[in-house]
Amino acid sequence: MKKIILTAIILLSCLSVKIASAQISLSINIGSQPEWGPTGYDHADYYYLPDIDSYYDVNAHQYVYMNNNAWVRGAALPPRYGNYDVYHSYKVVVNQRTPWVHNDVIRQKYSSYRGRRDQTVIRDSKEVKYTNHWRGDRGNSRRVVDHKTVRDDHRDDDPR
Repeated sequence: MKKIILTAIILLSCLSVKIASAQISLSINIGSQPEWGPTGYDHADYYYLPDIDSYYDVNAHQYVYMNNNAWVRGAALPPRYGNYDVYHSYKVVVNQRTPWVHNDVIRQKYSSYRGRRDQTVIRDSKEVKYTNHWRGDRGNSRRVVDHKTVRDDHRDDDPR
């Protein structure tokens, strides 16, 4: 009788043990990056544009820039940046949520990249991984767009 009870306990304990499982999350958004984006990155959430102290949201295909003391989003840059050339200016990949919340830190950290023109862009790359990248926004659009004010979503304390 003891053997039966002991065997039953061992069998039940084996059934109740959860087998460890591993999850691997890999996010690649090469196809979402514009052709003027920098090469060498399999994933980019935002590009910081140090020459104009603004951002580009890679996944939403929108610019985020300061307008009337508020961060706003737009499909195109405002007319005041009409001479800005996205193909020949330096872009810094920033993989964190709402990087503009920490703009003072980012501006200071990447101030040495202002005026640099030595970055290879996806359009000019011969790498196979960029063969079928997204070509929707060439950065030349100057159309008038409705601007949306960016609200702080309180996730800035949890960078990715």
